[in-house]
Amino acid sequence: MKAAVVRDFTAPLVVEDHPVPEPAAHQVRVRIEASGLCHTDIHAAHGDWPVKPSPPFVPGHEGVGIVEAAGDLVRHVRVGERVAIPWLADACGRCDHCVSGWETLCLQQHNSGYSVDGAYAEYALAHGDYVVPVPDGIDPLDAAPLSCAGVTTYKALKVSGAGPGTRVLVSGIGGLGHLALQYARVFGAETIAVDVTDDKLALARELGADHVLDARTQDVAAQVQARGGAHAAIALAVSNASFQAAYGALRRGGTLVLVALPAGGKLELPVFETVLNGTKVIGSIVGTREDLAEVFRLHALGRTRVIRESRRLDDVNACFDEVLSGKVSARLVFDLR
Repeated sequence: MKAAVVRDFTAPLVVEDHPVPEPAAHQVRVRIEASGLCHTDIHAAHGDWPVKPSPPFVPGHEGVGIVEAAGDLVRHVRVGERVAIPWLADACGRCDHCVSGWETLCLQQHNSGYSVDGAYAEYALAHGDYVVPVPDGIDPLDAAPLSCAGVTTYKALKVSGAGPGTRVLVSGIGGLGHLALQYARVFGAETIAVDVTDDKLALARELGADHVLDARTQDVAAQVQARGGAHAAIALAVSNASFQAAYGALRRGGTLVLVALPAGGKLELPVFETVLNGTKVIGSIVGTREDLAEVFRLHALGRTRVIRESRRLDDVNACFDEVLSGKVSARLVFDLR
């Protein structure tokens, strides 16, 4: 099989031939149809974060494909079923996080395309209990970005307290932000979209944002405060300045949800104002298997639209450059069919 491999953090990925893997008793082998390109894959390939993967490894945590083989212990999916391989490759299933619905915080978890090989390949292995079935009728090229960009922003909206009548700011209308904006609308919120590029601002208008702000020319915090302040702000732009602006846009009692992970990202909090305003600042990391199942159901109902472009796996390095240049409209997806 063909696979894109990180062999060195300072070198391009290598597309090479590997043996088709055989599943262990708890695993399934998935013939990959589509694999989304998430910015996290670039961070992984460059070793940007304090906890680094160990080369050589295959990136990719937005894999969608057909189960071709299953180990003897697999009970929840069957051969021939379409499934998604998300960021959470597996967790211990026993700790207080796992048993209380917060498996994404498990200290024993493995992550697809990071601590275990991922879906930048024609075939991938995955834990049979942690893949998520993809409903019939969903295009694999849509399902792939929903497996990370979708579930990550959906979970961020869930923990933000957003709901009917609230005001939600979405900072960064890209691969994640264009979905966060749609989920905020699904939740019944008044939406404020913020970006710094003309095409992303136009995309926000196309997707129905109630207010669109250009952070290059407008004081985001002042503009949002003039409208009563944001009940919730979803920080998706890879920029420390955008974090500060989103924090400043909150109304009293508001919640800032940090999602973007820029290398060296920092947010300075004024303690006095944070205490007096009852401000909440929380981090949100992807979502659970149930969250992803909900994301798929919403998409199957026609509530969301994935803005994406397809690419060939052979062009993986050029695609990384494309993302880093900021020229991608929303999401790139490798089509391996």
